[in-house]
Amino acid sequence: MAYDADVIVIGAGLAGLTATAELVDAGRKVILLDQEPEQSMGGQAFWSFGGLFFVDSPEQRRLRIKDSHALALQDWMGTAAFDRPEDHWPRMWAEAYIDFAADEKRAWLHRQGVRFFPVVGWAERGGYDATGHGNSVPRFHITWGTGPGVIAPFVRRVRAGAARGLVQLKFRHRVTGLSRSAGTVDTVTGEVLEPSDVQRGRASSRTVTGAFEFRAQAVVVTSGGIGGNHDLVRANWPKRLGEPPRRMVSGVPAHVDGKMLGIVEESGGRLINRDRMWHYTEGLHNWDPVWENHGIRILPGPSSLWLDARGRRLPVPLFPGFDTLGTLEHIMRTGYDHTWFVLDRKIIGKEFALSGSEQNPDLTGKSVRDVIGRARADVPGPVRAFMDHGVDFVVEEDLGALVRGMNALTKEPLIDETELRREIVARDREILNPFTKDLQVTAIRGARRFLGDRLIRTAAPHRILDPKAGPLIAVRLNVLTRKTLGGLETDLSSRVLTEGGGPLAGVYAAGEAAGFGGGGVHGYRSLEGTFLGGCLFSGRTAGRAAAKALG
Repeated sequence: MAYDADVIVIGAGLAGLTATAELVDAGRKVILLDQEPEQSMGGQAFWSFGGLFFVDSPEQRRLRIKDSHALALQDWMGTAAFDRPEDHWPRMWAEAYIDFAADEKRAWLHRQGVRFFPVVGWAERGGYDATGHGNSVPRFHITWGTGPGVIAPFVRRVRAGAARGLVQLKFRHRVTGLSRSAGTVDTVTGEVLEPSDVQRGRASSRTVTGAFEFRAQAVVVTSGGIGGNHDLVRANWPKRLGEPPRRMVSGVPAHVDGKMLGIVEESGGRLINRDRMWHYTEGLHNWDPVWENHGIRILPGPSSLWLDARGRRLPVPLFPGFDTLGTLEHIMRTGYDHTWFVLDRKIIGKEFALSGSEQNPDLTGKSVRDVIGRARADVPGPVRAFMDHGVDFVVEEDLGALVRGMNALTKEPLIDETELRREIVARDREILNPFTKDLQVTAIRGARRFLGDRLIRTAAPHRILDPKAGPLIAVRLNVLTRKTLGGLETDLSSRVLTEGGGPLAGVYAAGEAAGFGGGGVHGYRSLEGTFLGGCLFSGRTAGRAAAKALG
């Protein structure tokens, strides 16, 4: 039988677009399949904030951040905490990714027209020792144009390939099986779904109108993870994080269901590190949802008082922005699956950013004027909309009313006003001096020594109960599903491996389906800004390797 293309790529998200673009550059013919309609091209990356992890970048150097390959590798390995036999390839991918992030990554993107916001963010600050989890320095670079700005050059390259006759775009094609000829996976079968004009991200029809079968010399799987499938998330939930939440909000659409991972596994591929996953603890119900149970994450500065469901302060170093999964583990051992930020107008105006391209119209629209307007605003417009309409927000002038509102949201009186007042007053006393025993206050003062945080991300230290800083605000925080850190095991050529350790002939994987490289390049935790970068690096690797291997 003749081949329909040189390579079939399954999934038109960022990793799939990147792999396809690289295959086109090598002159290969590609069929790009995706179950969603064409308007969803770019997948989850479209909705992202566009954060990318670079090492010793021009943006860092301009802000007097002293970064290095050695420091970044130390941070990555301390964060990943690789400790399993199957971590061989993830560790190799981690080393290769740090090489990429410290060298070619930024220049490669820059040549394609991608630009970056000049202020570097400091995510996952850790708070442990030098060899533990966290970024020692700010490394979170926001793409000018956010997620749409990241995918734009790859969409452009793929569409140019289609115009040249090298790419067939096959949307509404849902893969249901892989099969072999002479020991090599070369056939992809599935169902054709009826056309759909739904808005990007909304649930599309699953009505089947036909079947398909395509053959190629290689298959690249870039189908994403399991974050939209809460049943699968709970089934794979790690015991180290306690019991899975009874209630979660979704950071990804429902079609991110992990089904393709099972198909590859049934075909002989090895799926590793299923219990490694990345979910946020600062999730909000989107007041204007795109998909069902749509959650938005707060990107917080360090000043909000973080309380458990009963109003007890979270332990050191579980401050906002320091250790996502450490915080998740603590929360799930409290017996509740929600927590609270308590803060004031001054803090929310300076320190609250919301993740996602649609929540940052100024950056997404590349408007310098609007960015300046956001910096000057008392409270940024998207944040103000959540204050006014979000079901997780309580805004009051006095603490008693705030506590009543908090208890009304949870429908049981878990918060005691006297105890909460005592906690806040004690914290406020510590703010009066430049020195303190309160390590969160120390962290706030330390953050303001970094120019980027001082300018746009960290409020000046002040008393939360100061009437001049009001009104008071409480925000109920929910667990928000997001990323699969495990995935299909791949070697450094992105070839999917079998249980025996050899390659599954003809099959490559990239992006979240491959744990962003190797079956889990992040290990147990992420340094942030590394998911989009992992899609780019592994997609590029898969495309180039597949192109080179073809006859």
